Amino acid sequence: MSFDRSIKIAPSILSADFANFGAEIQAIEAQGADWVHIDVMDGHFVPNLTFGPPAVKAFRPHVKTVMDVHLMITPVDPYIQAYADAGADILTAHIEAGPHTHRTLQAIRAASMKAGVALNPGTPADAVEHLLDLTDLVCVMTVNPGFGGQKFIDMTDKVRKLRQMIGDRPVHIEIDGGVDPITAPLVAAAGADVLVAGSAVFKGGSVSSPEVYGKNISAVRAAAQPAAA
Repeated sequence: MSFDRSIKIAPSILSADFANFGAEIQAIEAQGADWVHIDVMDGHFVPNLTFGPPAVKAFRPHVKTVMDVHLMITPVDPYIQAYADAGADILTAHIEAGPHTHRTLQAIRAASMKAGVALNPGTPADAVEHLLDLTDLVCVMTVNPGFGGQKFIDMTDKVRKLRQMIGDRPVHIEIDGGVDPITAPLVAAAGADVLVAGSAVFKGGSVSSPEVYGKNISAVRAAAQPAAA
């Protein structure tokens, strides 16, 4: 993975057709998705259950871009190698999920993945200040994690602060939650470059009507790009 700060759209397959994941992944990539975002939830750290390592391994052959795996679980460390073996390109852990995030990020990188750290809405940007040299991505949650389709929580001040803290480090700022053509320009202008979009991408489309996915992805990208310029 080469680094650049261009706007990247990462559809969350949490909003896809669960009975047809392979075709859904192929459809969104064909229609312009830059990354594929996979939300892993444990029913403990967040109030929902989703995908374990076997599911992520099953998704891998269909993902030709970047498989961006977001762990909303605790503990994280015992499962790092399993998600590496499943084929994750980026593995993101929540700073709130354990007391030793520094060690977690080291372990993710040692397993040959890019390391991400996620911040819940109530967690300040300062929490990651001393982790940035071990981090490839900071994920700013703009909803409380656990479910798709939630209303956007404005975290633009946090994004601006992170962008200032990151400086010239090759660290992505990802936004996860409530991203659509209305909210995308707000976070892009503040410094975000990876936009996770679930409902905004999958709404109205299907594998038999994938052009809708393309229109939705293009709408989010077009809204964000002038703001990021």
